[in-house]
Amino acid sequence: MNIALIGYGKMGKEVEGVAKERGIKVLKVFNAANNPGSMGITGEALKGVDVCIDFSTPGVVVDNILAVATRGKNIVVGTTGWYDRLDEMKKVVKEKKVGLLYAPNLSLGVNIFTQVVMDAARLMERYADYDVSISEVHGRTKADCPSGLALSLGSSILQTIKRKTELVTGALHGSLKPHQLHVGATRVGTGAGRHVVTFDSECDTIEVVHTARSKRASALGAIVAAEWLKGKKGVYTMRDVIAQ
Repeated sequence: MNIALIGYGKMGKEVEGVAKERGIKVLKVFNAANNPGSMGITGEALKGVDVCIDFSTPGVVVDNILAVATRGKNIVVGTTGWYDRLDEMKKVVKEKKVGLLYAPNLSLGVNIFTQVVMDAARLMERYADYDVSISEVHGRTKADCPSGLALSLGSSILQTIKRKTELVTGALHGSLKPHQLHVGATRVGTGAGRHVVTFDSECDTIEVVHTARSKRASALGAIVAAEWLKGKKGVYTMRDVIAQ
């Protein structure tokens, strides 16, 4: 299989390393210098590429998706901060008959963690004595706050635990109302990321925790997702990958 990398920061280098280990050839690397305004993503540049993997930035990722889809190529997107345009991108994917797989975090462990959290949330829907919260810690250079994963978890919990109807992010000024779900975020140091979902009652506390040890987890997940997406059409998430 052949891939192209879009956005060549730390994650791009990690993905390239994992690809080589798995016998996958990186045919093209797009960065800020050779891909201004997504103009570098041409049919010629993507010749022989099976799947693109995007770890760029929220400001350019939508243009990258459009450019890749227009050239008839599939794309895995690990960039967050663009989901307000997800419906628009779904229409593009359908029109161009390509495949798009997106996730707030591509790590296999994180996606298994998410499934465990949702299984717990379905149980907690039955028991109103349990309150729920989400907290996350990332390195100080992470661009989005709260993280895309934390917000995705919060949105999914709202859909599952019906007594919770509103996400509250940032610092609290006053008490939290029963229908609110607080998503707390801390930025410090250079850590890869830690997410904690807490179910709390007067009797006990249950915590589901995921701690990333390195960015390699997301890089490996990106490659596994690209292998899975090759030849497929439509819009998918990592839930589809781990389900199969």
